Amino acid sequence: MKCPNCSSKDIGKIGSHQYYCWGCFIELTVNGEKMSVYQVEEDGTLSSLDDLFFGEEIAQDFPQIHASS
Repeated sequence: MKCPNCSSKDIGKIGSHQYYCWGCFIELTVNGEKMSVYQVEEDGTLSSLDDLFFGEEIAQDFPQIHASS
């Protein structure tokens, strides 16, 4: 599995449907067939980056997540 933002393979699981990229510090959340991408701000809040990514492209980059959900 690789990050849709930076292509790093350094992805960690932080929750049952949540993943974190240690390469570019974004959080990925999977809900069924939908994946959301968030930037973690300095104060710990999350800002959505979904408008920068298309769901179909992300799903192609993460077939393992959808298969295991």
